[in-house]
Amino acid sequence: MFVFGLLVVGKLLTIQVVQGDKYRALADKRALKDVVIPANRGNVYSSDGSLLATSIPKYDILFDAVTPSDKNFKANIIALSEALSKYSGKSKTYYKKELGKARANKNRYFLLARNIGYSDYLKFREFPLLKLGAFKGGLIVEQKVKREHPLGEVAQRTIGYERTDDEGNITRAGIDGAFGVDYLRGKDGKRLKQKIGKGQWKPILDYDQVEPKDGLDVYTTIDVNIQDIAHHALLEQLELYEAEHGTVVVMEVATGEIKAISNLGKTKSGYYYEKRNYAVYESHEPGSTFKLMAIMAALEDKKIDTSDVIDTGNGYKVFYGIGIKDSHGNGKISAARALEVSSNIGLATIIDDAYAKNPERFLDILSSWNLDKKLGISIKGEGAPMIPRPGDEKWSRNALPSIAYGYNLRLTPLQTLTFYNAVANNGVMVKPRFIREVKELDKQIESFERSVINPKICSDATLNAAKAMLKNVVTRGTGRSLYSDYFSMSGKTGTARVEYWMDDWAKKPRYISSFAGYFPSDKPKYSCIVVIHKPSIKKGFYGADVSGPVFKKVAQKIFTDTPLIDEVASLNVVDASVEKEYEGYYNVANTYKTIMPDVTGLPVMDALALLENMNVKIKVQCNGVGVVNKQSVSKNTKLKSNQIIVLEAS
Repeated sequence: MFVFGLLVVGKLLTIQVVQGDKYRALADKRALKDVVIPANRGNVYSSDGSLLATSIPKYDILFDAVTPSDKNFKANIIALSEALSKYSGKSKTYYKKELGKARANKNRYFLLARNIGYSDYLKFREFPLLKLGAFKGGLIVEQKVKREHPLGEVAQRTIGYERTDDEGNITRAGIDGAFGVDYLRGKDGKRLKQKIGKGQWKPILDYDQVEPKDGLDVYTTIDVNIQDIAHHALLEQLELYEAEHGTVVVMEVATGEIKAISNLGKTKSGYYYEKRNYAVYESHEPGSTFKLMAIMAALEDKKIDTSDVIDTGNGYKVFYGIGIKDSHGNGKISAARALEVSSNIGLATIIDDAYAKNPERFLDILSSWNLDKKLGISIKGEGAPMIPRPGDEKWSRNALPSIAYGYNLRLTPLQTLTFYNAVANNGVMVKPRFIREVKELDKQIESFERSVINPKICSDATLNAAKAMLKNVVTRGTGRSLYSDYFSMSGKTGTARVEYWMDDWAKKPRYISSFAGYFPSDKPKYSCIVVIHKPSIKKGFYGADVSGPVFKKVAQKIFTDTPLIDEVASLNVVDASVEKEYEGYYNVANTYKTIMPDVTGLPVMDALALLENMNVKIKVQCNGVGVVNKQSVSKNTKLKSNQIIVLEAS
């Protein structure tokens, strides 16, 4: 027995002294670990600084009922119960009983509060017993970060997210996903935790060993007001026509900045929400909006002139054994008129006559406009365009006339809009841009400038012809129902069959309705595209009826909210002030009844009377009472019909 005892003691000494470091390290490895503390993700802002997405820290407060000494526990149990009672509304007796039970059961993870904000977290840190910290007071704080979108569902998909599932797979959508890795994500911190049984881990210290570094802030090109207009105009039309889904994009012509992008899809219950980013990812046959590209290619290649006469017959013509229809017969019309009335036969005839023997020539022109290439935008998931060539599986003798009126090829709405924007921008094709700059607080880290894809897509002669035709589409063509006397816009309607290869199409026809263009017609400020999929044919499906009104509503609201300024430098209008005779100023105003006078310094009632007697139909809004101190339209400005003038008074 003595020898056996010596062997046991010897083995214990060997384990403790000789192999002690090994086993102690193994024990620490199983009982201790570094837990990642996620960094606060950077904020996403609109162009005017409005918050679009932000990370809000949330906290779970727990109590280790074993750690506090008996002395500290007994001295603070009543005070802690009172503090918890005031916070939650539950009785003091309830908390005293539950905390005592947690102590008796040696509960090291008793939940006190879940998912609370930072201010409430600070309150808990000052509660009796808990304010003694992790070791003496048993305070356990679990922090997590929740991503919030202050605008709710407006542009939610475009703003996007970055999510990681249980298997570590990361999904990145929208702006948040596109710029998460480089800017928004930040650097995670670390915190040492100890295993306390039942798979639970407790922080050893009440602070982090490595503090997380917050991500940078991204400032987008999105204009909150335009986004709101686009979202609700699209939603209203989708609900009216019971459509499956739709998208609208508004781009600033000169810069390529995306000012608004709304994508709404329908749920089984009939509710619309930001389901997918259709504008970016969904490539489809564009239909008649592609006729602009086709006729511009023929014009640029000098195969036709806008005045050339095309015989469209009675609305039906066979090309290589396949019939093509128009909505009605147009007879002999000019090439320009063929675009204005959206004649499938007209465009198919133009392109087939010009390029049947050399289709590569036509396709090379389209390729020079980058129509067969991705835009390379920052947002993930851009759909690939598809324009077939001879030798491809989708090529046939009928492919060329089909492409002429927007079939047998695929483009995304954003790719189509980029071309229309180039026409509005005097031939300069710019890449759509979603962000302006990246900041760390007020310090600029990086800025993003305009990126030119093609400095000049075609000659000025072709551009001028295209602009004239697009303007006539609205004034006297398929888009004439959209015409307004108060503001001008140019564009092209589109109505394309979808899923027409399916057996049930004849009984259940399905269409894509679209409208692409820009406004104002003469000095374009914004371009816009509206695409609506599968509207109810009982209510309508033509582009001018379904998508056109969305375009018009967006253009109208932006136009009236942003009046154009046309300075008349040669006029010398007398300044108005309280010291000057009202009669003298009134005589000047009578001389120039279409010129904005200076009404600052005048009483509000006098200013209103003066403006209401102008020879131009204008709308006057007045904020405040007393004397006018500010006017939204500067003096010597030629007034536009239906223009809004805002007066600030105090």
